[in-house]
Amino acid sequence: MSARALYVSGVLGRLLTNEIRRPRRKDGEDPGEENGRARAVREALQSLGPFYIKVGQILSTRPDFVPEAMIEEFRLLHDQVTPLPFHVFEPVLAAEYGPRWPRLFRDIDTRTPLGAASLAQVYRADLADGTPAAVKIQRPGVAQVMAQDMAVLRKAARLAARAAPRFTTMIDVPAMLGVLFDAMQDETDFRREAANMRHGLHLTAEFEHLTVPRVLLTPTRCVLAQSLAPGTSVREAEPTAFTTDERTGIARDLMAFMYRGYFLDRYFHADPHPGNLFVAPGHPAHLIDWGMVGRIDATISRSIVLVLLSVAAGDGPGLARTWAEMGNPTPWADLPGFRTDMSALIPKVTSASLQDLDFGVTLTAVLVHATRRGIRSSPVIALLGKSFANLEGSIRHLCPELCITDVFADNLRAIIFGLARETLSEQQAARTALELIIAAPGTLQQSRNILRNLADNDLTLRLATPTDGPGRNRTAAGPNHTRAALILAAAVIWAARRGR
Repeated sequence: MSARALYVSGVLGRLLTNEIRRPRRKDGEDPGEENGRARAVREALQSLGPFYIKVGQILSTRPDFVPEAMIEEFRLLHDQVTPLPFHVFEPVLAAEYGPRWPRLFRDIDTRTPLGAASLAQVYRADLADGTPAAVKIQRPGVAQVMAQDMAVLRKAARLAARAAPRFTTMIDVPAMLGVLFDAMQDETDFRREAANMRHGLHLTAEFEHLTVPRVLLTPTRCVLAQSLAPGTSVREAEPTAFTTDERTGIARDLMAFMYRGYFLDRYFHADPHPGNLFVAPGHPAHLIDWGMVGRIDATISRSIVLVLLSVAAGDGPGLARTWAEMGNPTPWADLPGFRTDMSALIPKVTSASLQDLDFGVTLTAVLVHATRRGIRSSPVIALLGKSFANLEGSIRHLCPELCITDVFADNLRAIIFGLARETLSEQQAARTALELIIAAPGTLQQSRNILRNLADNDLTLRLATPTDGPGRNRTAAGPNHTRAALILAAAVIWAARRGR
């Protein structure tokens, strides 16, 4: 067994042992004890490094199967560690650029990094031509560690799926992890992150108050030099230092840019938290850290547009219908109950400002109701919810009075016209025609059968009802949080011990 697999199984094994030994109270969970357990899980994930931190951040958007105490703790997850000395990273520079790498820089501040995380450290530097830069250097061996973690968690997810089939009917853990893995592929290859930055810079060109740092030098797998973003992160900025026009301009442009990514480009920054948005009076905001991007299917993105339209219009039944069509109702789904839930939820969120509304939380609230009513939601919703929640957190620091439904209404025209152009494009028209040609023989035969039945006054609709077998419980029920967590933790430990 590798040292990494042994470490992961040891950390999770201690959590699992403590959970098994924990006495069960007849009068319910003590809030202090529950918070302590949640804190222990968060600290364990943080100690396991960048991959498990991202998993915890994704879980913070899934209150449909993560208890509320853990949701609050997982939102505190951050990837800040004690900086390592520069001599640890110098061999990485030599390996990527050769022994003459110092010639690339006029100066590099090796004493105090700009940032330190479990994946990389960032240093302030001046290039050989005097250009200020931020140089991101990957920690030695971290890519291999993340690859091992992904392999272990994939195996654990398969084991948990076999051990808890009803739970995985509702929550497709392997698919959800697949979305996360795809989004994190660029994290360990800075050449891919550089490509994301260039694409992001192109997409922000039309926004006055938003931009992306430029890529400097030739990026390598483990080293990325970029232009230095002015100012500080939104988390540290003082809103009163900005004019009202600057604050609202940055907030509106950032939200419009992200809306466009969700619904038109279907390519979006998956981690726009306050630490990744740098601002300075008199300058456009810089959206940094493009290692984690999301890609969304056209059908899902169009459905999310309809979800937002339903929210803006106060249409609870319409929201329920769109969500159910976007997802996958189980055999025990309670669709009328879900419509009732959405009709009760909508009045609470319509026309609220960011002081009163967190749309990312609203999105996950719909997830909770959908899961409880037996409707399986798309796994990409978790990543989208994380991005939404981080986006709103960034804007709340700078412009809390902004009404997101107003911004959505302002951008709706561009979104609808963009979708219309896409639908009416030559490529889409050719695809539709091809689908009709392929479907034509079967469609014609079905039409003949229907006409023949009509002529015989015999038209019967046969509806197939999926079953789980005798004694199937049709009552909507959410997954058992504790049991699911125990199964998954045990699976991770087993997979870690067997995998190496």
